[in-house]
Amino acid sequence: MRLPRTAHTARPWRIHELTRDFHLEDVWVLPTPGGPDDFPRLVRQFASAGESHQAFSGAAGALYAVRRGLGRLLGWDRPDHGLGSRVPSLRDRLPADLRAAPRGPNPTIVPFTSVYLTDTEWVAESANQTVHAVAHIGWVPDGNGGYRGQMAMLVRPNGLFGKAYMTAIAPIRYLLIYPSVFSRIGRRWQALADHTQDS
Repeated sequence: MRLPRTAHTARPWRIHELTRDFHLEDVWVLPTPGGPDDFPRLVRQFASAGESHQAFSGAAGALYAVRRGLGRLLGWDRPDHGLGSRVPSLRDRLPADLRAAPRGPNPTIVPFTSVYLTDTEWVAESANQTVHAVAHIGWVPDGNGGYRGQMAMLVRPNGLFGKAYMTAIAPIRYLLIYPSVFSRIGRRWQALADHTQDS
């Protein structure tokens, strides 16, 4: 379920001080109910999604493959368009306490690099010729005594081309990518929970 932007902006996340020049693109509920200590499990699941081949398949997998192919063909994802080349990493903006905190794992399925990890936030970033993107995964109370994951995507498009690209892919993200990915996240979360209970 997509959430209003205030579901992200109203929370005292540390990410706010680092992304004032980014646009908050999306905020989503993740189908990952749990307790106060389950956030590390969510981070591990996201980071290892590629190892289990659970992140992209079907239509979402086909679209992801097309995007990677176009990136190679048109040079969108060359190293000189990425972090540390076209744009500096958010790591350069971290205050001392976050710089000293655990960095967190790098996702295995998408070209994101972890920025920092706290008890309730995990942030990873990616950059190419079109956009500098930041994925923020948070762990929030659900209002019923439990907790759940919440994901926000923040972007800084690269000029008019980047803005046009983000506008063009928005329907694909909302209609195909997000529903497929979140459904798989929920199924894997429940499967791991069932396995833990049976152990």
